[in-house]
Amino acid sequence: MKVRLPNSSQRTVLVGRTGTGKTVAGLWHLSNYDFPIGRPWVAIDFKIDEHINSIERAAHVGLDYRFHKKDAGLFVVHPNYSEKGNADLEKFLLHIWERENVGVLCDEAYMLGSSDAVTLCLTQGRSKRVPMVLCTQRPVWISRFAFSEADFIQCFDLNDRNDKRRIEEFVPLDFDEEVPLADHQSFYYDVSKKHLVRFNPVPDMDATRKVLEEKLPRRRFRL
Repeated sequence: MKVRLPNSSQRTVLVGRTGTGKTVAGLWHLSNYDFPIGRPWVAIDFKIDEHINSIERAAHVGLDYRFHKKDAGLFVVHPNYSEKGNADLEKFLLHIWERENVGVLCDEAYMLGSSDAVTLCLTQGRSKRVPMVLCTQRPVWISRFAFSEADFIQCFDLNDRNDKRRIEEFVPLDFDEEVPLADHQSFYYDVSKKHLVRFNPVPDMDATRKVLEEKLPRRRFRL
């Protein structure tokens, strides 16, 4: 069976311990999308990730930014993980849900928590055309909706037994029986097709950045 990649309304979750390549893989998935006018993407970057911030044509904005009808390309927000920051992020995600047609990529997705806005985006993202790419090193720390509503789950190497058990709830894997993954390999599960493959490493960040730079509009600004 041919491996399918996510479309413009589907949800993808990538899990793996630090250093396994999940963030680069998440950005590689992003690079496979088009960025038509009216359908922007936003990267929620809690930790000032070097890969996300190396994308020159991304527009860095604040959580008070509201997407316009003709916005296109990749926007990046850098929430502060504090009580006020969480409230601002909640409003920002609610705006995305209400506006529709905005993709969301989040590194360190456990920091999103399980707020009403996160749940709405996860459970109604398909009808709202809010595709999501969520990366996390600790699957036990993120909302179960991230997995129950996912269309694709990509699993890199994990150390923690509880994290492995969480993945086994949603992916037909038995980590005790599987041959260990090589560096940057992953298990890639197409939920609706019930199709599990061992996925070779995606292109490196230099190649992914080049594709993104060719697709993204030239406009760039920071708030």
